[in-house]
Amino acid sequence: MSALYDLAIIGGGPAGYVGAELAGKKGLKVILFDKRALGGVCLNEGCIPTKTLLMSEKVLESAREASKYGIGVENLSIDFDKIMKRKDKITKKLVSGVGAKMKRAKVDVVMSEAVIKGKNTEGITISADGKEFKAVNLLVCTGSEAAVPPIPGLDPNEILTNREILKLKEIPKNLVIIGGGVIGGEFADFFNAMGSKVTVIEMLPEILNGIDEDVAAFVRKEFTKRGVDYYLQAKVTSLKGKEVFFEKDGKTSSIKGDQVLLSVGRRVNVAGIGLESLGVDFTRRGIKVDSHCRTNVPNVFAAGDITGFSQLAHTASREAIVVVNNILGNKDNMRYDAIPGVVYTHPECASVGLTEAAAKAKGIEVEVRSLSMAYAGRFVIENEGKDGFCKIIAGKKYGEILGVHMVGGSCSEIIWGACALIEAQLRVQDVKELVFPHPTVSEIIRETIFEF
Repeated sequence: MSALYDLAIIGGGPAGYVGAELAGKKGLKVILFDKRALGGVCLNEGCIPTKTLLMSEKVLESAREASKYGIGVENLSIDFDKIMKRKDKITKKLVSGVGAKMKRAKVDVVMSEAVIKGKNTEGITISADGKEFKAVNLLVCTGSEAAVPPIPGLDPNEILTNREILKLKEIPKNLVIIGGGVIGGEFADFFNAMGSKVTVIEMLPEILNGIDEDVAAFVRKEFTKRGVDYYLQAKVTSLKGKEVFFEKDGKTSSIKGDQVLLSVGRRVNVAGIGLESLGVDFTRRGIKVDSHCRTNVPNVFAAGDITGFSQLAHTASREAIVVVNNILGNKDNMRYDAIPGVVYTHPECASVGLTEAAAKAKGIEVEVRSLSMAYAGRFVIENEGKDGFCKIIAGKKYGEILGVHMVGGSCSEIIWGACALIEAQLRVQDVKELVFPHPTVSEIIRETIFEF
């Protein structure tokens, strides 16, 4: 048995490595376990590799549209092998960076599957790599993986998830995507630009579930113009190899692809890590936690996808910081009113706070203003022939900013400001007194505010 650790962390994703780094820097003795690779799904199979691919698409799109800006580009070609190798290079570099951070923070890292063995007065025991480790506190952040529903005929060896599609060696001529959420949307965008014929089958009435409906509809219409086919309110009933059968409007149809991407959500990784030995409580979505990210078991915390609440890397990182602060005796609460969400398609869309539908469901009376991105001069300069919009939702009684939803341009780089407005509980009148730099695309927030 090794020395007693102040904090043991199972899972090296955005919650695990951020929490480990902070705790280590604050002087705690920390051990971090991961069975696959530091960085978790986000760095290895999600956020970073997909955005690297989308950057190649953005360059391609810019080259194709260069003539709009008076620049001639000829003999365009796509080197898919080079695109995929660049993705791998960047992922490897950033994974190495996480490892370096752990060393600087003096975090002990064990690359092995970890299993919780139990808890007693001496601490929490964890088994890994043929050894046992003991810690006073435990943070569980084992993340999630692609959900694979029991669809008749579905053969895991015939379909792709977000993990396998990142290993393709060639561009599929026909790609069928089951699920029109964020992951499905980003891959639809990328492979459509690469030349694939993309078909998306979505069970819900609109794509990008959880995003403002007007924003989602705008993105779908843009993709449709580019040749992506959508079947909305369509239920997949079975698969036969790479042929997908689905029902829509009472009729059964099928589409066959060279590749089929299954993207219908995530499933939390709670099995096989020994949580039952502690008696941790669960909800339908994952581990049950309070506003301090504490479970029902003293000194046991959970963060990230495993709570099933907000499956976003930046949420996970903030939750881990809340955990470490509370362990250090610094009271900190996790708040979810201003968590930004971004879809890195072209056009990008970003949102924070309540949508109109969510506000209505909560019984909150609101005022809504929406304005074309063309009201921001910088957007017009950088996006010849394109459009987008900004929608702001405010409380009707007090004018407090409740939600901001945007599509077009680099919304991902602007949305943090909207988060700050909501987190600070600013009113429409307060925002009217702020000075925005000119010319910037961020001025669209100011322009929309002055519509109130």
